[in-house]
Amino acid sequence: MNKSELVKSLAEKAEITQKDAAKALDAMVETIQQALAKGDKVQIIGFGSFEVRDRKERKVISPATGEEIKVPATKVPAFKPGKSLKEAIAVKAAPKAASKKRTSKKK
Repeated sequence: MNKSELVKSLAEKAEITQKDAAKALDAMVETIQQALAKGDKVQIIGFGSFEVRDRKERKVISPATGEEIKVPATKVPAFKPGKSLKEAIAVKAAPKAASKKRTSKKK
């Protein structure tokens, strides 16, 4: 689902115009970005939490040259899904997993 499809779905579910849904989505994304930039954690009960995590300095090897490169420490955004979201995904994924049966071949 891309942004325009999300806006359309939001507009239908909230019974508002697509223009208003787009404004609301943009405002939500901007608010989350600003909170994370300040170092705050954004928690939406049932959906999940957005937070900033520190990534340590590390060394990697360039595939092109084989040379070792030092990657500096940085901060990265992270999302941790909430219980309701995990359960919703598990319910949707369970029938697919159950339908894939393994057959063992006897020799």
